[in-house]
Amino acid sequence: QLARIQTDSVVEMLRELYPDLRFEIVAMSTTGDKILDTALSKIGEKSLFTKELENALERNEVDLVVHSLKDLPTSLPPGFTIGAVCKRENPLDAVVFHPKNCGKTLSLLPEKSVIGTSSLRRAAQLKKKFPQLEFRDIRGNLNTRLKKLDEKEDFSAIILAAAGLKRMGWENRIGQLLSPEDCLYAVGQGALAVEVRAKDQEILNMVSALHDADTVLCCIAERAFMKRLEGGCSVPVAVNTTLKDGQLYLTGAVYSLDGSDSLKETMQTSVNYPQQTEDGPNDDAQHVGITAKNVPAQAQEAAENLGVQLASLLLSKGAKHILSVARQLNDA
Repeated sequence: QLARIQTDSVVEMLRELYPDLRFEIVAMSTTGDKILDTALSKIGEKSLFTKELENALERNEVDLVVHSLKDLPTSLPPGFTIGAVCKRENPLDAVVFHPKNCGKTLSLLPEKSVIGTSSLRRAAQLKKKFPQLEFRDIRGNLNTRLKKLDEKEDFSAIILAAAGLKRMGWENRIGQLLSPEDCLYAVGQGALAVEVRAKDQEILNMVSALHDADTVLCCIAERAFMKRLEGGCSVPVAVNTTLKDGQLYLTGAVYSLDGSDSLKETMQTSVNYPQQTEDGPNDDAQHVGITAKNVPAQAQEAAENLGVQLASLLLSKGAKHILSVARQLNDA
């Protein structure tokens, strides 16, 4: 249902821009939708929610695919690109409480309360901050997870992305928004991406009108950070970005699985560049899988460099060790 709502919202924007075009929505399910009894981080397949959709794109059965940007790997298969990154919804994580805990916060829950999350990133940060709580895997789409929470007594609360709850119209279920001090969010969280064939100029030009420049720059920095760290679902990597007065600030962190070991740093760069009008050979340059024609190329480069530099700084301080231990423990 969430995937459908997200797709409908993108199609709605396109219909407003191109009233003469007809858009047809094709629904599909993916590996990630079908394997529901295993934690995402254990399945180990990088393109869990994207492969089947990309196959359809490759066979020209569909022309564009709408994803949650956080589901897209930092390196896309050859021949594909993210042609649009839409304006980001609130990227923070949210706590949804069991009805009996209504009005509480995580710090007010009784000791040994069980919190559901399928994210290593969320669990690692919250275990450290709330050692009195227990964290357990919960899988399934939003509807399934809320049902599991409400109808059983297994969980005192579950952690979800605020953006998904908001898009579903369930904002009233948010009992607590986790600030970046409590929990840094996932790379690309809250942003929608439109994936297209990289060579399909007509479609690329059409969807590029949906780009939100600020979101693009934040997400390029985040994805470059993740890529340089070689992070993914199977390791806890987290970020927080802000763009203010032409300055892009990126905070990035890596965690051990139990959150006891972590590294966190912040860096900034200027992304205050004018849009170059002359079409150069770099017109369709990809930055961590994103082609943003209408965002100044120098700003995109600066954002990408920021992500790479921040990751390099963490690696120089021992991030590789933290992540490889996390990966081995997770695999075990």
